[in-house]
Amino acid sequence: MDQSKKLAIVTGGGSGIGLATTEAFVKNGIQTIIIGRDENKLKEASSNLGELCAYRVYDLSETSGMPALISEIVASFGAPDILVNNAGINMKKPFTEVTDDDFKLIIQTNLNAVFSLTREVVKVMLPKGSGSIINISSMSSQYGIPYVIAYTATKSAIEGMTRAMATELSPMGIRVNCVAPGFIATAMSTKALSNDPQRMNKVMSRTPMGKLGEPADVAQSILYLASDAAKYVTGVVLPVDGGNSIGF
Repeated sequence: MDQSKKLAIVTGGGSGIGLATTEAFVKNGIQTIIIGRDENKLKEASSNLGELCAYRVYDLSETSGMPALISEIVASFGAPDILVNNAGINMKKPFTEVTDDDFKLIIQTNLNAVFSLTREVVKVMLPKGSGSIINISSMSSQYGIPYVIAYTATKSAIEGMTRAMATELSPMGIRVNCVAPGFIATAMSTKALSNDPQRMNKVMSRTPMGKLGEPADVAQSILYLASDAAKYVTGVVLPVDGGNSIGF
């Protein structure tokens, strides 16, 4: 899959699914800019992946700085061809203990930031008449999962935004798709499941493939949707979940 001369932005690219996606992109000749808050992780990833990977340290919850961030990236590297909205945070709390501030924090990082960043990237994709945007959803948007009300709200909204953006932007050459990972062996899922045997058992019992996925499994799906191999694919939500969303 030769995607050379393409430029991608991957948020949260220093670890987990974001890092695996960046590795897949670089392996396929895509210059990739990773964005996140943890400079040590970003620097390490960039160093390991070589000259096709660069990074920018930025707190994506600070939406007011998005225009300047994208302007600087465009000035340094050119207009991006691919955007992967991967960065996100979770909070596990009983519904009645979630404060307004808790809820707003998750909404700001997982939803508002995706909207603001995508808007700015689309502005520089439109003159080229091409682009591919991949949003990241979750199994929490497929069915009800307790204790993650704010996270669920954001991921359900991401899927709706994906369809709305695809309908509006695809006539102008910009495809918009979404990947909905199942339970993947990342630091976030480990934290959520390691101290909750009941939840882990439930995950395994309803996953037909009987195991957690790997970040690379999701990354390959993102690579496909970003590539010309998916040039007639837009507005889809692709579960990468070992069958979890259809398991009984």
